[in-house]
Amino acid sequence: MKAPETDSAAGGLGARTEGGETVHRIELADAAATCRLGSDLALLLRPGDLVALAGDLGAGKSTLARAAIRTIADDPDLEVPSPTYTLVQSYDTVPPVAHFDLYRIADPAELDELGLDEARRSGIVMVEWPERDGAILAEAAVVVELAMAPEGGRIATITARGAAAGRIARTLAIRAFLTEAGLGTAERHRFTGDASTRRYETLEDGGETVVLMDAPRQPDGPPIKDGLPYSRIAHLAEDVVPFVALAEALRSRGFAAPAIRRADLGGGLLLLDHLGSGSVLGADGRPIAERYEAAVLCLAELHRCEWPSELPVEGGIVHAVPPYDRRAMQAEVDLLIDWYLPFARKRQATPDERALYGEIWQALFDELEAAETSLTLRDFHSPNIIWRPEAEGTPRLGLIDFQDAMIGPAAYDVASLAQDARVDIPAELEAALVSAYIAARRSARPDFDAFGFERDYAIMAAQRASKILGIFVRLCERDDKPQYLRHIPRLKAYLRRTLDHPSLAALRSLYADWSVLDDPAAFPASGRQTT
Repeated sequence: MKAPETDSAAGGLGARTEGGETVHRIELADAAATCRLGSDLALLLRPGDLVALAGDLGAGKSTLARAAIRTIADDPDLEVPSPTYTLVQSYDTVPPVAHFDLYRIADPAELDELGLDEARRSGIVMVEWPERDGAILAEAAVVVELAMAPEGGRIATITARGAAAGRIARTLAIRAFLTEAGLGTAERHRFTGDASTRRYETLEDGGETVVLMDAPRQPDGPPIKDGLPYSRIAHLAEDVVPFVALAEALRSRGFAAPAIRRADLGGGLLLLDHLGSGSVLGADGRPIAERYEAAVLCLAELHRCEWPSELPVEGGIVHAVPPYDRRAMQAEVDLLIDWYLPFARKRQATPDERALYGEIWQALFDELEAAETSLTLRDFHSPNIIWRPEAEGTPRLGLIDFQDAMIGPAAYDVASLAQDARVDIPAELEAALVSAYIAARRSARPDFDAFGFERDYAIMAAQRASKILGIFVRLCERDDKPQYLRHIPRLKAYLRRTLDHPSLAALRSLYADWSVLDDPAAFPASGRQTT
């Protein structure tokens, strides 16, 4: 595994920053290279981006725009006609794209009638011949100027401004990383994303599909306690080193984690084996009981293993697996009082309410002092479990998204699976999964404390559900991702089941007083609660 240094203009002539703008000059040997550049840029464009495509007739503007639009649509055969005569062509993609050609406009005022500003508000706008309106060149987040090169081919000069500058530099750095890996001409495709800032893409390598993880190191957020940000207190991975360390540790013990083909640890880029596309869910989106049972037995096997607190990574780097301590757990459940309660009740908690909430959880964490601990993956649920029917035993379950793993109560991941936050798990299936786990642990260790585990399971299930209620509201309010609110009724249903455990009597009473489990007014699509 090699960690190469990357050049954001690989295959090109370099980059410079001047006057708040970042300028890249890239050699394009042929039309295929122009298409790759269009596709690469499209992968990191965002709604609101105005992209100006400048250059003479035949310079390749339409070629680049066509490739970009097809990439956004995830359809390589999409018909993308030139808008020379229609002036604008709109595409119902995600996000929407509007492709303008201003060659035939006589007056910039015509743009008002074409709806350019409206298109910008809702999606991505690409404009050919932006020279017809100087304001577009001045306002564009990205300007791509294409010119014929004296020795053949083309030269692309890309000027990026504001927030787009970092994204454009990032997509070019990814192409440089792929070139170092021998994939300089590979087509990149959006794969999936998650609630974090990580992105994924797929590429073809010799007939095999490989996955690119794009996970740049993120700046710390504001301090929330003891001068530390939430990410530090909750022990969230800050770079790709934990993923590499844990993937290698899991694979060495026979679990199906992705092999790392290439890594740029400093740049936050990984090339991974693709574990497949099988799911533990059926075509109807419902859990397949046999696959969930296989998953819980995989957890039982994982919890039988000894896991060191320090995991080596190539190059002398060591990842210290953090403890899932009470400070991390408290910071997580505080998300309910910081985000969910103000959202649902339209007021902040009082100091006395906060104090009572903290006292109840600290008492529950006291009970967890006797809990069995193991490697806790923290997000062991349907989106992160790949069903691999061709394999036998634990490798039937492909494991991903484990970079935030800690050493903590083993019951946490069982609760994460049996109360899947994105899938309705019937109470009967939840009970069957817990029973299967206990039976598997007892068969390997007759003195396994089943009663203690059930207590730990109840506490960790309540802790996880409380935390995620806050996270889903935070994703809506802070990150403009209201789609996560649709999972809130499911989390409340899980809490209603869990709070029946005797250890949770005080929490049950508090949540009843605060109407946490009540069904408030419906949350509209915007994410804002009705008044």
